[in-house]
Amino acid sequence: MTQHCDIRRVPGRRPRLLDLYCKQGGAAKGYTDAGFDVTGVDKDPQPRYPFRFVQADAIAFVLEHGAEFDFIHASPPCQHDSDCQRIQNNNHPDLIGPTRAALETTGRPWVMENVGGAVPKLRAPVMLCATMFGLENYRHRFFETGGGFLLDQPDHPAHTVPQAKMGRPVPPGWYGQFVGHFSGVPHARRVLGVPWMSRDGISECIPPAYAEHIGRTALTLLAPTALGVAA
Repeated sequence: MTQHCDIRRVPGRRPRLLDLYCKQGGAAKGYTDAGFDVTGVDKDPQPRYPFRFVQADAIAFVLEHGAEFDFIHASPPCQHDSDCQRIQNNNHPDLIGPTRAALETTGRPWVMENVGGAVPKLRAPVMLCATMFGLENYRHRFFETGGGFLLDQPDHPAHTVPQAKMGRPVPPGWYGQFVGHFSGVPHARRVLGVPWMSRDGISECIPPAYAEHIGRTALTLLAPTALGVAA
């Protein structure tokens, strides 16, 4: 069940974006910077989420309300396909297939994001790396598109800066892997552009620069009529 939420569009406002499995809002910040009015949905409370938030099951919510938005972003939990969780023998649900099926019912353009371990289950994903946006990091994330939305693969700069081991302190001049119980949260906030996030939020987020790139592409490529049909 989803909580009641009035999500009718107000004429003249920004195009509306639904941010599923939103966590602490890395994607939301980027889409807002691109020009969207963002609503986040997550099954858990997200007091650090900086925009409109609805606590609800993401799949149930998109099935009920997805068609009311102009564009949809989904980041199903990545733990099922992450290296660190496999090392720890932790079991997590695989929500990529069910999320895709729900997105396809909406008739809206969408993008679904996940980690490298999920690539075999994603359809023709585009990879984004922090170096593509001038960030001092190598956080690779993969994006499947649908609903008529396409995203070109950007050029990928060579990885020439050494990278600290997973979760370890970052030596001067190196890049960090900000996952797990890593040290240096203030540094990670600066590098990724997420000053409001906790350690856990940083471990799971995509940098806002990724979503801003996707959002600007969506606003350029979507037909103007697609931005006026949400009720």
